Amino acid sequence: MKRLYYTLIVVMFGGPLALQADEAVKALLPVFGKPLKAAKLPKDALARAQVELGRTLYHEKRLSRDNSISCNSCHDTVGFGVDGKKFSLGFEGHLTGRNSPTSMNAFMHIAQFWDGRAPTVEEQAKGPILAGGEMAMPSADAVVEKLGKIDGYEALFKKAFPKSNPAITYDNVGKAIGAYERLFSTPGRFDKLLAGKDGALKEKEINGLKKFVTVGCVSCHTGNLLGGNTYQKLGLQKPWPNQKDQGRFGLTKKEADKMFFKVPSLRNIAKTGPYFHDGSSAKLDDAVMRMAKHQLGKELSKEDQADIVAFLRSLTGRLPKAIAAPPKEFPGQ
Repeated sequence: MKRLYYTLIVVMFGGPLALQADEAVKALLPVFGKPLKAAKLPKDALARAQVELGRTLYHEKRLSRDNSISCNSCHDTVGFGVDGKKFSLGFEGHLTGRNSPTSMNAFMHIAQFWDGRAPTVEEQAKGPILAGGEMAMPSADAVVEKLGKIDGYEALFKKAFPKSNPAITYDNVGKAIGAYERLFSTPGRFDKLLAGKDGALKEKEINGLKKFVTVGCVSCHTGNLLGGNTYQKLGLQKPWPNQKDQGRFGLTKKEADKMFFKVPSLRNIAKTGPYFHDGSSAKLDDAVMRMAKHQLGKELSKEDQADIVAFLRSLTGRLPKAIAAPPKEFPGQ
């Protein structure tokens, strides 16, 4: 144990490696925790009813004022939980104020939204539906009334929430969507490495993993999601160019929270651009260079940048088709 610990310290802070490469890599892995596991549709009838109602609501465009926007519009289940836009389009073409973060693996985050204003995916799901610049429904009561008028939803809610009277409530909307989103786990090749499988990553990706640690990226991007579990100041070493959005300060009004945002998970990062809360980096290699400069005060060589990007690409997984698929039919249609 002492030898492995010494190796980790050497790798993180520089110096010659005392162990062979495979042992050195294994010494790095504890900081990333346990491998992700793929979710499966529940067999329990009640749990399955909640998930299937959540699937329907997640893809339901009639949850928006003009029947044109669903959760899936900005957080596409077959598009790694994003829409690929700098800012998503909301009601009447309104641009959202921040880049839409991925919904994949989000249920494991410390909190939801860039500023952490919702503690769970169940609470998060209720926000955009009522946001004026997003789905723009006028009130929770209006959502309940609208769903109640669509043939079939009453039965689906009663099946999913048999003890709830009335069955259709706004809280139950959030609970159902949350039940569905809690299946959004996307393990990939990196998890095979975490599970101890040799050869799970290619040589360039392994080099990138080592540099990810030695450069200091791992100081924020830890755990098996490589982020999503802490808040950090954006522009820690060099001020971020865009100071209009002050992050958590807008929520807490505390000076200490200025420019603090939730550290994003790097799972599927190669597929979820544009990057940062302001969508200011269109490409992953640019995002890596900017993070090194603004967070760590370092200038990366092209080789280091390329290796780290190669490692980040190894974090791509995919949601199983049985979970990602939209409902076979919608109530009332």
